[in-house]
Amino acid sequence: MNQFTISGSPHIHGEESVSKIMYTVVLALLPAVLVSAYFFGLDAIRVLFIAVISCMFFEWVIQKYIIKGPITITDGSAVVAGMLLAFNVPSNLPWWILVIGALATIGIAKMSFGGLGRNPFNPALVGRVFMLISFPVQMTSWPIAKPVFAEGLTDAITGPTALGLLKEGVDAGKTIDQILADPAMPDYIDRITGNMSGSLGEMSAIALIIGGLFMIWRKVINWQVPFSIIFTVFVFAGIFHLIDPTMYIEPTFHLFAGGLMLGAIFMATDMVTSPMTISGKLVFGVGIGLITIIIRFWGAYPEGISFAILIMNAFVPLINNSFKPKRFGVKAVSK
Repeated sequence: MNQFTISGSPHIHGEESVSKIMYTVVLALLPAVLVSAYFFGLDAIRVLFIAVISCMFFEWVIQKYIIKGPITITDGSAVVAGMLLAFNVPSNLPWWILVIGALATIGIAKMSFGGLGRNPFNPALVGRVFMLISFPVQMTSWPIAKPVFAEGLTDAITGPTALGLLKEGVDAGKTIDQILADPAMPDYIDRITGNMSGSLGEMSAIALIIGGLFMIWRKVINWQVPFSIIFTVFVFAGIFHLIDPTMYIEPTFHLFAGGLMLGAIFMATDMVTSPMTISGKLVFGVGIGLITIIIRFWGAYPEGISFAILIMNAFVPLINNSFKPKRFGVKAVSK
């Protein structure tokens, strides 16, 4: 009697492996790592080290003593989760909060669903939102960026992010020109290069874009998700700016301030938590862009990309079901 083994997709295998894909993402993150280290010094390295080691440790403990299955910490997925978690926090975050965030990332968002390939939500974003809700003061105390790599740890001076300054100014009834005239507001060049307050992953749009182009070249990600997010944010921010330029800032500000580039390029493109089809990816990206702008304009938080990605993660099964590719050999039925 023939025995058949039923397993999940994919059923057609190529030369790529989980390890190759994950370590390609690690390489793509290196330019942003160097920029964050330049501006935040050893604090950036400290946060990255604690996050990566904690994520690998919790994955090993859960697999060995709770799930009692194969140990997969060498496949690179825990390393990527740890790096992305570190990129979503300020460089002065206390180590014990980061460890708790790593436990939420691996224990709650990843391993509780069965491990890599089964998690419905981006693990690093779950860890980030968990820490933001649990420790809002520590998660929103941003060190002022300055080239201090040769001087050791950054000092205790903190300041608002560019999005925070925009949110505070609008809430106070200031016009966009008045907000931009604030000496604390980083100028256009500073926003692109990363010379401003923020998380490690907000420091350089150029470095993140370089990493994204590298991943597209290596075919680790498709261009549709980041393009649709960035394009949607640009278009809708531009529409509101045209309607009332005194209340809504020009659209490029939203592209280079905050974590939009990190979220669009490295978080929303996660293979497990994003749609499978091209049309589905476009719908997914447009949804993330819309929710991001809605939160930035009218929400309680100045940033919205993390919440937007997690919300759209929940819709991925519905998107996949609604945008199925046509089966091979099926002819279109004329109505």
